[in-house]
Amino acid sequence: MLRLGVNIDHVATVRNARGGAYPDPVRAAKLAEEAGADGITAHLREDRRHIQDDDIDGLMKALTVPLNFEMAATDEMQAIALRHKPHAVCIVPEKREERTTEGGLEVSREENRLAHFIAPLREAGCRVSIFIAADQAQIEAANRIGAEVIELHTGAYCDFHAEGRFDERDAELARLREMATFAHSLGLEVHAGHGLSYDTVQPIAAMPEVMELNIGHFLIGEAIFAGLDPAIREMRRLMDAARGSQ
Repeated sequence: MLRLGVNIDHVATVRNARGGAYPDPVRAAKLAEEAGADGITAHLREDRRHIQDDDIDGLMKALTVPLNFEMAATDEMQAIALRHKPHAVCIVPEKREERTTEGGLEVSREENRLAHFIAPLREAGCRVSIFIAADQAQIEAANRIGAEVIELHTGAYCDFHAEGRFDERDAELARLREMATFAHSLGLEVHAGHGLSYDTVQPIAAMPEVMELNIGHFLIGEAIFAGLDPAIREMRRLMDAARGSQ
């Protein structure tokens, strides 16, 4: 079955806009569990703009589904991951000036450093995922450094759709399909995420090689209008319908 990971970062964004403890990302994660999420994703950024260290502590204590800990490839984040030993860590690029993660990690430029960086995480029992663009060279590099999973960045595909640039959207979708197949052929588990919505999820969910989708911002936004539980259940319905059509 295609798994759904729910990213709860932007519950923390709302909380941090006013300070204090409300709304609580851990409460949102538990609601997501009840609504059918197969896992929870949280990105502890270096500048702590949304998720905080205490949130990771709370998630590790409260969750009964796996935590996917998104992190930059820094010594600080490695130490935090090794302390908590979450089910999975996803290595992502991170720039302080960006609003959100803008692209995939440049693995091929830093193979040696990243190979040494992820080795202790794997030894600690964490599944290591690398967040990358749909690019063959990056996938090959991720495989060489010992990653078990890649997560394909779907942001460009979603942006093209939102902007009505449908030829470019379809070209990006074809590239995602091709690279999902290629990664699978190398023995990598394939995940996908970034920017997915009700309008864009089904073509990605229909790819048989994709085993997990990580979706956050859209679901937290939709929860304002429909509630978190109905928003997640509708996303699950669309994913299952797309996968069932294959």
